[in-house]
Amino acid sequence: MSYIKFKELSKYFDFKEEIAVDKLPDYAKEYVSSQETILGSYKNSKDYAVFTDKKMILFDRDTLAVYYKKIHIFPYVSISSGAINFKPGKVELLFSFDSGYQLHINFIDMNHDKKERLKKTYKTMLNIKL
Repeated sequence: MSYIKFKELSKYFDFKEEIAVDKLPDYAKEYVSSQETILGSYKNSKDYAVFTDKKMILFDRDTLAVYYKKIHIFPYVSISSGAINFKPGKVELLFSFDSGYQLHINFIDMNHDKKERLKKTYKTMLNIKL
């Protein structure tokens, strides 16, 4: 008998706009516990990302099916390796998880202050002492 572990292909997200916590939709706030602090939240035309001090939550909405959304929750303890790439006006986060899942997140239209906030969030994600 053979066993095949399901592993989704690498996922890519592109986020353009940082948003305030009070601007997040209610369904996004439902996944954040009262013991967590939101470090940052981002959106593009259809998706949202919420970064807390314990996990990252990505909401992948399908533009064709209004009620379809896939919710990815990644506890930071499951990150096996990560990389942050700074480019002019852009930041890329790359992660590999214990499960073998890989994730690539792009943040575009980033100025220096936005890059610094994202760098601080990244350090929290990988438990790097600030």
